[in-house]
Amino acid sequence: MKVIIAEKPSVAKNIADALNIKGRNDGYYEGNGYIITWAFGHLLQLLDAKDYDEKMAKWSLEKFPFIPQKFRYKVKSDPRNRDKEDFGAKKQLKLIYQLIKRNDVDMVISACDFDREGQIIGDTIIYNLKTHKQVYRLLLNEWTPDEVLKGLQQIKPNSEMRPLQDAGISRQWADWVIGINLTSVATLKYQKGKGKVLNIGRVLLPTLKIIYDRDKAIENFKPEEYFKLAATFQTEDNKEYEGIYFDQEEDKFKAKEDLEFIEQHLISQTATITRKQVEQKREYPPYLFNLSNLQGFVTSKFKGWTSDKVLKVSQSLYEKKYITYPRTASVVLEESLVGKVAKVLDILKKGLSYEQEITFTKSKRVFDNSKVESHSAIIPTYLLPKSLTRDEEIVYTAIKNRFIMQFMPVAVHEETKIFTKINNSEIKGEFISKGKVQLVEGWKKVEQIESMDTILPIVNQNDRVSIIDHDLSSHTTKPPKHHTEKTLLRVMETCGRGYGDEDSEDMMAAILSGYSIGTPATRAETIKKLKDVGYIASQNKNLICTELGMKLVETFPIKDLFDLEFTGRLEKTLSDIEKLKFTKENFLNFIFDFTTESVNKIKTDKDQIINELSQVKTTIEVLGKCPVCGHGIIEGKKGFGCSNWKNGCKFVIWKNDKFLATMKKKPTKTMVKMLLKNGVATVKGLTSKKGNKFDANLKYEKNPDNEYYSWKMEFLK
Repeated sequence: MKVIIAEKPSVAKNIADALNIKGRNDGYYEGNGYIITWAFGHLLQLLDAKDYDEKMAKWSLEKFPFIPQKFRYKVKSDPRNRDKEDFGAKKQLKLIYQLIKRNDVDMVISACDFDREGQIIGDTIIYNLKTHKQVYRLLLNEWTPDEVLKGLQQIKPNSEMRPLQDAGISRQWADWVIGINLTSVATLKYQKGKGKVLNIGRVLLPTLKIIYDRDKAIENFKPEEYFKLAATFQTEDNKEYEGIYFDQEEDKFKAKEDLEFIEQHLISQTATITRKQVEQKREYPPYLFNLSNLQGFVTSKFKGWTSDKVLKVSQSLYEKKYITYPRTASVVLEESLVGKVAKVLDILKKGLSYEQEITFTKSKRVFDNSKVESHSAIIPTYLLPKSLTRDEEIVYTAIKNRFIMQFMPVAVHEETKIFTKINNSEIKGEFISKGKVQLVEGWKKVEQIESMDTILPIVNQNDRVSIIDHDLSSHTTKPPKHHTEKTLLRVMETCGRGYGDEDSEDMMAAILSGYSIGTPATRAETIKKLKDVGYIASQNKNLICTELGMKLVETFPIKDLFDLEFTGRLEKTLSDIEKLKFTKENFLNFIFDFTTESVNKIKTDKDQIINELSQVKTTIEVLGKCPVCGHGIIEGKKGFGCSNWKNGCKFVIWKNDKFLATMKKKPTKTMVKMLLKNGVATVKGLTSKKGNKFDANLKYEKNPDNEYYSWKMEFLK
């Protein structure tokens, strides 16, 4: 008998379905020689400082730096009460250990995600038990039945994954040491008032600095005026076209009088076409998506989307078996996937209006082992979605279209330049007109990308034309634009290298080297955290530094933590640990030394306040009586819960409640008050899976077999 540990229940079900196992028990599936159980992401977390030493429960500067001699793990904390163990995690962990210890079990297989985090989620669970049974690793890029069955035939001894484990542990311990020490010391040193902390992190601060630098560049920008001269010409067959005056390849002039002189000499003049350049250009489709490019594409195209939301929706599509692993940095595919990709393309192209133009080819732009970092680019699987939410449809369609584009004809356009010279020896420069004609639409058909370029008349060299109009216009140089999530992700992905073009070789080389801020999996979380802790804010799609964020950058003395090069080198070192080019021990020794020096530098820094918290007492509104213990129900940050939670009452209605989210609703104060008073709440404007609006009565009732609550719904006629 083999025990398989998946990262989430949905993945465990995918594996059970592939193995045709119908036997579902409380917390696991069993049948056909397999027991399949699951975690809920991390079931274990690193001990808090106070768990090692109870004196650390109260912060004071002299107690830091604090670096444990040996790092240890505990059951993850309850999200509402960090001093208590999470009940669900503890129960599931106990079950996993019981299953592994069973006498008929001779092998344990970790089926957590094939990345650093997935590796340590499985390893901390398995090795915390100190089992002597064989441990293997299932490494999959998608959860379709074919891949699960194939992957189970190719499991690897988990010992071969040691470099990935070392990189994951190094990341986890480093972030704990830097975060715990510098957040504590910075809060004690630079903050007045209690209630919040000054969050300091290895990935948080350089990301903040990127936004700060752009804000400062905009603030310090000094606009400059410049001038342009345009002329409208007419051919002998009365066709018109416009040209811009260029002198030595420059069309922007600081001195207005230079162009006024030219403009005066246009009066009653004719002109001659001196040259005509016609160049045919081929346009290749953009590369397949990696996570950062997908996040950038969706957040820039659709209103209200964040990179964090794109990741969550992608993860949902992955767990439903519709797309491959989303947390990837690669924009190409492994060459071994050629056969599979051809099969997927055949399924996806059926019925498309341009089906006849889609042809499978094995090109280096799509298949290239040398440009794959751990995981291939994101593509659809062979399973066609039966039903998708509106959000899932947006992300799935983007991935599907980008995939199909790779196998469409290359787009071809003709680029024309007409050079028109005024027949006056006083005018040295020329008027240049540019136009474009799309000859082959090719891959642009997939998303109906239309060309907005100027179409020029058919002319020949030495044709004479007349000048029918001219316009001298004034312009002002524009400041740089604020960062959006799309542009910020691009800088984080490569530490600013190859930033201008997502298809550039520089960018791909930077990604492949591991030289970045954070990983595809953590960047969205970093941006979200910067907003949550109040260092940045959103204005429409723009990201801007808050006053607190600016003060932190300008005051916090550990400048290395704001430095893209420093952070990029740390991330590259973690990547090198995975590739056996660097050791976990050397990396952690560097982090411990860096943390110790930083703590001492903060302690001796001059006294100043970065953040002052006002001690305003807020009156807490009681929304009704708790149905479990009778105490008051109050609103918290994440939900509406019982005020008696410190004594163990677990009643809560979460603000991100999954059942309500499926109908595009969140619980409101009014709704909770109604539920507590009447036992039922009438909710209007719920959305069905098909997108239709409806009203319903909702009840929130305790499950008969456990202490949790579930929703009951009754449609209104």
